[in-house]
Amino acid sequence: MQPRSQSPFFHGARTLSTFAALAVVAGALGACGWGTGSSYIAEPLTPATEPELPASRGGAPPGRKASVTLEAKEHVPDEVRGQNLGIFRNTYYDFPSETELKDERKVTVRGPACEAIADVPRAFYEALCVQGSGSLARGGTVSFAKRDCACAEVCPRTSQRICFESLDAKSYPWGRGAAGRPIAPLRSIAADTQFLPMGTAVYVPEIDGLPLIEGGGLHDGCLVVEDRGLKVRDAHIDIFTGRPRTTELVEDMLPSNQGVHVVVGTKRCARLGKTP
Repeated sequence: MQPRSQSPFFHGARTLSTFAALAVVAGALGACGWGTGSSYIAEPLTPATEPELPASRGGAPPGRKASVTLEAKEHVPDEVRGQNLGIFRNTYYDFPSETELKDERKVTVRGPACEAIADVPRAFYEALCVQGSGSLARGGTVSFAKRDCACAEVCPRTSQRICFESLDAKSYPWGRGAAGRPIAPLRSIAADTQFLPMGTAVYVPEIDGLPLIEGGGLHDGCLVVEDRGLKVRDAHIDIFTGRPRTTELVEDMLPSNQGVHVVVGTKRCARLGKTP
């Protein structure tokens, strides 16, 4: 992780000490059963090589209120001050819909016991096996169940064989995270739980003030760790956007891999934190 400079968001121990403390918390929460989800969710992830973290950039993304940027330090409100863990790599994932991804080629989505769930367009399957959850044209949600399913089609982008589980769309309208809970667009994130324990509420100043909420509302910068990812390692957060169109919108304002500050322990975001 790249060295960080002092910012108005930072209080207390230095970054490495904070990471060490969070790792201890993660272990304790895991021992209590928090963050482990179902047994298949607890399977070890295959390590993946990630690019170097970007250095801090200058200037604010278009559309963001200047009063909440790191560049406007004198205007940072007390409610978003906390422990600044430094710059994390930022990426996005979404929730593909079978109705929006047409393809004459078909692939069978299979369940944990290799039972057939649905025959879907290959284009949808290839998005589903990367994103982890999606919606079927007939109604209903499917989410990741387990890897290494010999009966499953190989996912081209990850080389994984994934089996899925059918979920009630009313209970899981956007799929399920690694903690076994429903995830929500522009609120849930995937993270390396050795860095950020499951259920950790974080404040990301680069997102605060972006016009991302339906109806023209501005985002408050608060996110919560509710998922993990095969390639989400170390100082990296993967933000769930919901619809692919929303991913494009966010990418225009805050591109992937540009780097964002992650702040924990803020008053504003405390309401999102989960307890065992």
